Amino acid sequence: MNQAQAYNVLFLCTGNSARSIIAEAILNRVGQGRFKAFSAGSQPKGEVHPFALELLQKLNYPTGGLRSKSWDEFAAPDAPELDFVFTVCDNAAQEVCPVWPGQPMTAHWGVPDPAAADGTVAERRLAFADTHRMLQNRLGIFVSLPLTSLDKLSLQKRLDEIGRARGPVEPA
Repeated sequence: MNQAQAYNVLFLCTGNSARSIIAEAILNRVGQGRFKAFSAGSQPKGEVHPFALELLQKLNYPTGGLRSKSWDEFAAPDAPELDFVFTVCDNAAQEVCPVWPGQPMTAHWGVPDPAAADGTVAERRLAFADTHRMLQNRLGIFVSLPLTSLDKLSLQKRLDEIGRARGPVEPA
């Protein structure tokens, strides 16, 4: 893990239009400069879901740089070296991911797809708010981990536990 600079974290999802985008925005805020978050998709939609943008803007997240993009950008030679790669949807966890230079830590943090939610506009917006809440909880725990004092095996165990959490989890 690179210690002198921020940890680079990539969130992956198939479409890169909602969950991974929301996770990127949250970590860039709660990471307080210790983390630099990115997001990408195996089959990017090409645009951020309007409800994801609306929610993030309502919660005062910067959204200007958010865009739906392919994970190929992060497998390129000039891409940032990744310290962590998290899949946030079931499809991406089952796909063959590119080989990431530097062998980052990986974990699956599956979250229901708010873009697939049915119902009224209010119910669909609620699905995005639920996604934000789940990811906010997980990322709050992640940023509180003592990364420099955990060995790789212990850290992997904690990352996997965070991904299985449905509600609040006690930090390490």
